Amino acid sequence: MATIVFCSVNKTAQTTARRCLFSHLKGLASSGESRLPLSCTHSPSVTFLAGIRCYPRGYSVRFMSHGTAGRAATGRTRRGALALIGAAAVTASAAVAGFLANANHFQRAEMATKVSRAAEENEQEGDILERCRGFMSPPVTDIGVLQERKGEMRTRMEMLIMETQAAFCNALEEVDGGKFKVDRWQRNEGGGGISCVMQDGKVFEKAGVNVSVVFGNLTEEAARQMKSRGKVLKGKDGKLPFCAMGVSSVIHPKNPHIPTVHFNYRYFEIEEEDGTKQWWFGGGTDLTPVYINKEDAFHFHNTLKEACDKHHHQYYPDFKKWCDRYFYIRHRGETRGIGGIFFDDLDSPSQEEAFNFVQSCARTVVPCYLPIVYKHLNDSFTDENKGWQQVRRGRYVEFNLVYDRGVKFGLATPGSRIESILMSLPLTARWEYMHEPAKGTMEAEMLEVLRNPKEWV
Repeated sequence: MATIVFCSVNKTAQTTARRCLFSHLKGLASSGESRLPLSCTHSPSVTFLAGIRCYPRGYSVRFMSHGTAGRAATGRTRRGALALIGAAAVTASAAVAGFLANANHFQRAEMATKVSRAAEENEQEGDILERCRGFMSPPVTDIGVLQERKGEMRTRMEMLIMETQAAFCNALEEVDGGKFKVDRWQRNEGGGGISCVMQDGKVFEKAGVNVSVVFGNLTEEAARQMKSRGKVLKGKDGKLPFCAMGVSSVIHPKNPHIPTVHFNYRYFEIEEEDGTKQWWFGGGTDLTPVYINKEDAFHFHNTLKEACDKHHHQYYPDFKKWCDRYFYIRHRGETRGIGGIFFDDLDSPSQEEAFNFVQSCARTVVPCYLPIVYKHLNDSFTDENKGWQQVRRGRYVEFNLVYDRGVKFGLATPGSRIESILMSLPLTARWEYMHEPAKGTMEAEMLEVLRNPKEWV
């Protein structure tokens, strides 16, 4: 169970919160039940979501992790304040914001954004070792090396992707009740990664969140792929030293009314023959629903738009269009889902500004998705709904194996871990011969959106 600070709500909401809290506590007292956690000093709490407690503004609270979702004592296991802020706090405080305002699920996003900003400020000043304690596993790069190179972009990006992995995994474990299997692997040619996978959970059929940090020399095939995108690469003696790192995730829920989500944020660095380095960032987040829900689509896209708008007003419209183009299954004439944002080869206006933008995007992965999960958690569904989900998963597989740039690069890189590359594939999928949904059905409505992408914001 996570103990969370509830902050930054308006006066009306605060008053409502206090009334709800003290009324709730009075009822507990009369029934002889006590729910005050050990971490609370004169701090009444109330549970709004299973395993999550929230506190009115102004109370003194310290962070703890315990109970069914806690892992006490060890490096992976201990969740520090950073991991709580990035994961459970984002989800929980956002959910409470919606409850207190007596509004819909998506008022959670506003709270989540405010908590994320506080997390960013803390991480800027945080000690490397202290921050690592909240991770799912120790970083790929030795902690001593990271401390020595604290100011380098490679270190900052590795810390960001590790924190993103931990935040998202913690949030998913909170809603599912299951645990991720943490699989640490090494690449003989240089580097390695951490694959976190949860299968056959209560909510998620398959959830994967991967981190990889690899280095070495680019193969000819990988170099050709980059040159095809306009990269001018000048190697020494035919060799191109590189470093690539990123966090990627694909979540396949059991319930057809909960969408599949995918995100990937990465950094690439190549050293040329004269010693100069080329660098760029790439990434994005996109949603693949089985059935269209306009409220979900607005929330998802609007959360991404707000993150983009903090850096440039043109980022969201440009990267939304890029996403629709990139996740297009040409042989089917339809997009994989309803998009989001996608960008690659981002090397301007400066490295610092590009990193800050990527960081803002990475901070949205919990608030743009978890409220949608909670909203549809108990939606009923039929065998026909599951059948349509299986057909749509088939399209997901087709895109990933035929077009996905990350899969292609991974398969072309010696020493790549195939299990981690293909983690994005669902456990089950279906291909039906000449399948076409009947007109006027929800399935036909979904297909129309995929064939003609919409503007959701």
